[in-house]
Amino acid sequence: MAPIAVGNVVPDGKIFLFDENDQLQTVSVHSLLAGKKVILFGVPGAFTSACSLQHVPSFIEKAEPLKAKGVNEIICYGMNDPYVMKAWGKTFPENKHVKFVSDGSGEYTKLLGLELDLKDKGLGIRTRRFAMLLDNLKVIVAKIETGGEFTVSSAEDILKAL
Repeated sequence: MAPIAVGNVVPDGKIFLFDENDQLQTVSVHSLLAGKKVILFGVPGAFTSACSLQHVPSFIEKAEPLKAKGVNEIICYGMNDPYVMKAWGKTFPENKHVKFVSDGSGEYTKLLGLELDLKDKGLGIRTRRFAMLLDNLKVIVAKIETGGEFTVSSAEDILKAL
């Protein structure tokens, strides 16, 4: 399947998150994102070096400027189970705006066409690193990395595109 691209509407599917009452929820992507300007950024793995030291911190640090440009939500997406994503999110005590969601089975990653084979690194199939700006489900900006690189999908890259 071809990767999601600018002009596409994100497919609907199910992802998992913990709500404000710390209850695990299964949610429709469309119900979560519809009618909003959202940054959805994906990571190959929670607790991995580039994800933990660069990618997520870039969105935490730039959350206020992104919100000032009209972004309603910033969502970190990973192919880890929801409990891992929750625990990982708690390692960023300075975070006030980034929501962590899970695609533990990889089904939504397949719908996006963003699978990354990292079996040779012991990680199995994961999500390619990416950052997208969505407006009412439509992809306005898509910054999709090659392999496990981190060169085009930072918060700064999205800010430049706004």
